[in-house]
Amino acid sequence: MGYEILGLPLIYYFAMIAKVLVAFVFVLLTVAYATYAERKIIGHMQVRLGPMRTGWHGLLQPIADGVKLFFKEEIIPSEASKFAFLLAPLVALMTAFISFAVIPFGGTVTILGYQIPLQIAGYYDTKLNQFFDVNVGVLYILGMASLGVYGIVLAGWSSNSKYSLLGGLRSSAQMISYELAAGLAIVSVFMMSGTLSLQKIVENQAGFHWYAFSSPVGFVAFVIFFICSLAEINRTPFDLPEAETELVSGFCTEYSSMKYAMFFMAEYANMVTVCAVTTTLFLGGWHGPFLPGWLWFIIKVYFLIFCCMWIRATYPRYRYDQLMRLGWKVFLPITLLNVVATGIWIMVVG
Repeated sequence: MGYEILGLPLIYYFAMIAKVLVAFVFVLLTVAYATYAERKIIGHMQVRLGPMRTGWHGLLQPIADGVKLFFKEEIIPSEASKFAFLLAPLVALMTAFISFAVIPFGGTVTILGYQIPLQIAGYYDTKLNQFFDVNVGVLYILGMASLGVYGIVLAGWSSNSKYSLLGGLRSSAQMISYELAAGLAIVSVFMMSGTLSLQKIVENQAGFHWYAFSSPVGFVAFVIFFICSLAEINRTPFDLPEAETELVSGFCTEYSSMKYAMFFMAEYANMVTVCAVTTTLFLGGWHGPFLPGWLWFIIKVYFLIFCCMWIRATYPRYRYDQLMRLGWKVFLPITLLNVVATGIWIMVVG
């Protein structure tokens, strides 16, 4: 392993490929079995059993669903804009997966004497012999979230269906409304940590100094960010863009086969990413006692995913006017006040 390419030891290139594969497989498997877990959890909360017949306790149900969708007939409406119609699910899915690139899912591991950081995106300074992550990782994630909505808007417009178009318009309005509050909630984290680097934000929370519980302003930011993130990714009770009772299936009404499955996968991949970002910003990232850091990261992410499913089983869908009122008249003023309160808290407490 003494060979170098562009000044970097060969081990770093192998490690980069391995990290990409591990992160991709982790998100993909979580997406597949989150559908199963959600059906089982909601089933038990509603005194049902959920999937039971495909494999032991229905464990093969996600595989059966995937095979079924793969062999379904693909239908493209005759009046649809074909290129945009085919591009939309790819945009939604790709932005959901690449957001995970900047999230640190562990500290560093030593392989053959080299320190390998458990994060995909970043650069290695050969002079300082140190790894640096993307110092604007949060802005990158917010940017990818904003791009993801283009997939839904494209799907709604290109289908040439009034139900799909309404779903796409709802999604764009919903994203604009709740991204403001989510961004202002993150400002409190920036103020407390003094950096935009996700690695440094996690390091500042070492020793159970988690921002969600170390101060009242951090807790308010945590709650609002998590709720606004659910609205941004169209999770229940904010799933107005695909409200079945009103819009049949919203933006994906005209989709079938694997194109429909890609939207389905994008929703769950976004849920994984949102939970990973929340863990990183507010719950100390990979920090925790006794267990390896990457395992703590997975435990926290899965707990938040369970909370998303719990919320779906508990709350009914909002009306659209209630959704807009909550975003503009409740969350936005609270987050603005919370930014001011964060500044006061830092001045008084330090």
